[in-house]
Amino acid sequence: MSSWATRLHAGRHVQFCRYPAERDAYINQFTSTKRFCTYPSLLVSRRYGHTAANRCPPACRKTIIKSRNPQSPRSAFLLSRLHSTTTQTSVDCYIPPKTGLIASLPRSWIPYAELLRLDKPTGTYYLFFPCAYSTLLAASMVPSVPVLQVVGTMGLFFSGALIMRGAGCAINDLWDRNLDPHVERTKFRPIARGAISPGKAVLFTGSQLLAGLGILLQFPYQCLWYGIPSLILVTTYPLAKRITYYPQAVLGLTFSWGAIMGFPALGVDLLNNGAALEAAAALYSSCVAWTILYDMIYAHMDIKDDVAAGIKSIALRHENNTKAVLSALAAVQVSLLAAAGVAAGSGPIFFVGGCGSAAISLGLMIWKVQLKDVRNCWWWFKNGCLFTGGGITLGMLFDYVAQVSGFYEATETPNPLERS
Repeated sequence: MSSWATRLHAGRHVQFCRYPAERDAYINQFTSTKRFCTYPSLLVSRRYGHTAANRCPPACRKTIIKSRNPQSPRSAFLLSRLHSTTTQTSVDCYIPPKTGLIASLPRSWIPYAELLRLDKPTGTYYLFFPCAYSTLLAASMVPSVPVLQVVGTMGLFFSGALIMRGAGCAINDLWDRNLDPHVERTKFRPIARGAISPGKAVLFTGSQLLAGLGILLQFPYQCLWYGIPSLILVTTYPLAKRITYYPQAVLGLTFSWGAIMGFPALGVDLLNNGAALEAAAALYSSCVAWTILYDMIYAHMDIKDDVAAGIKSIALRHENNTKAVLSALAAVQVSLLAAAGVAAGSGPIFFVGGCGSAAISLGLMIWKVQLKDVRNCWWWFKNGCLFTGGGITLGMLFDYVAQVSGFYEATETPNPLERS
């Protein structure tokens, strides 16, 4: 084939390429016939989530990597690994997972598992912890509730968090399907890379919402009226990042909804119980501050791509004073958490174990996190969830056990004046 014909042939097929690196691959392929002896296939396997660049010969892929990283030849082979959220190193081709839970699934299921973020359960934990807080706080206010009912309620909340977090991720990816290809961390998400069509994603999301409704119906009927309004926040959060620099506030209102649900789940009527209403309001506000705090750290991982894509975030708005904002949010969270304990009549274990551990873990995270390091931000986002959320949960749990077992009554010192 003559030189002009090969260039024309490449130009006709460049439109099939999704990413710039794929276009480079085709152009290099058809304009340098001495380097490669076979043409890459133009087929795209939507079922397996592969793009055309996956069919490039190894030599072609190495050429792309070296052209993208002329100063780091030693990292050429490392860049061919699966892209992860812990790094912004550029990867040109989607590679299916080789290890972990998702890798053991059938190939046709992998895009849907990735849409649910089954390989990244941290979001599920962040959604579950407010539910656990409210359940344990409500249980301490109503000691007559059986322990098995408390355990069963928390189990239902965890199932609901797993399902609704997946639905929220799918809704977010549907809204962002035209933005995700421009962000390094999100460009290989199933909808963005074409592994799942928007129509199939809508049907899949609908099935998750129905499953979530099935979980909600297992609670007392009044929970239905408390739970349905949260769907408005779930569907509107992705729009917030387009119109305001504070989408994390909307995310906080959404992810913290469980801080209310535990009270009606155990039969506590918030409208007729002033102390419970005060405790729920303080706890919900505390969780909102916590959500904004950890998602501000998370947003720093995409700060460069967000500028290019026109996405707004609190990390961009307060890039120069992030740690000051984080410190203020931590102080607000711990203060409101303590206020919730006071309203609920919690004991010393709650304040020392729950509030104390939250103050220590948040202070350590804000001090240690390196906001310019993507890997470090991801590490603290992932582990800070367990440090802070786990500490608060354990503090509430031990306080509940102490109240149910009568530990506080046994340790009270009698007043000598009352004896006489």
